[in-house]
Amino acid sequence: MEGGQMTTLPENTTRKLGLVIDLDTCVGCHACVISCKGWNTENYGAPLSDQNAYDGAASGTFLNRVHSYEVQPLATSAMPHPAAQLVHFPKSCLHCEDAPCVTVCPTGASYKRVEDGIVLVNESDCIGCGLCAWACPYGARELDAAEGVMKKCTLCVDRIYNDNLPEEDRVPACVRTCPAGARHFGDFADPESNVSKLSAERGGMDLMPEQGTKPVNKYLPPRPKDQMDQSEQIDILAPFLEPVMEEPKGFLGWLDKALEKI
Repeated sequence: MEGGQMTTLPENTTRKLGLVIDLDTCVGCHACVISCKGWNTENYGAPLSDQNAYDGAASGTFLNRVHSYEVQPLATSAMPHPAAQLVHFPKSCLHCEDAPCVTVCPTGASYKRVEDGIVLVNESDCIGCGLCAWACPYGARELDAAEGVMKKCTLCVDRIYNDNLPEEDRVPACVRTCPAGARHFGDFADPESNVSKLSAERGGMDLMPEQGTKPVNKYLPPRPKDQMDQSEQIDILAPFLEPVMEEPKGFLGWLDKALEKI
C-alpha cells in the first residue's frame, strides 16, 4: 500500500466461511459470549483485556455480544393482536464481502483473506485510530484499552485450522459451546454445506442489507410463538423430554427401589 491509499478488498475469495445464527433457537444464555472471551483471552495473540473488573467503572473488550429485545410481530388478519416475544440477538463481526472496515484502514492492518474470506486485524500494524470501528455499521469492532489496538471476531481462525484439536473442536468456540444449537459454522461458497442449506431452507437474512456490505453471516428469523399449535410445540420439545438414562440395574437398581420404600 503506497501513496496513502486505503486497504483494498479481494475481488473474490475461494471460500466464504461464516456463521448461521438461529434466532428461533437462541435462548440468550450468553454461553457463546463467555466461551469467546475465554478462548481469546487464554489462547489468541494478545489477550482481550478487562479494566477495573470489580468496581463501578469496569470496562472490557468483547468479540461477541448478545442483545435481547422485546418485539411485536406484525399483525395479520389471522392474528390481529400477536403476542410480543423476547428475541435474543447475538452479534459479532459478519465478515462482510464488501467490508468497509477494511477499505477505511490507513495502515493495511485490517484485511480480508482470499483463501476463506475471514476479515482479520494484523495487530502489529494497527495504530488504534478507530476508523474501522467508525466505518462498521454493526458495531462489531472494539478498541482493546490495554493493548491499544482494535479487536474483532476472527471466527477462531486459530481453532478451525488446528490439526492438534479433535475434529469436532475445529469450529469457532461460540459454535462449539452453544447449548441450544443456535450457531452453525460452514462455507457459504459451497451450496451443499450445512450453512448454505440452512439459510436456503429457513430464509436466512442479512443484517441491515441496506448498508450494502454483503455480510457473510446470516440470521434465521424467529417464528411467532403464539402461532404454533400444540403439536408443533410437542415436536420441538420431544428430544428434550427423552429420559437421560436407562432404568438402573444391579446394585443401583436395588438401591433405587429400596429408597423408594423409605
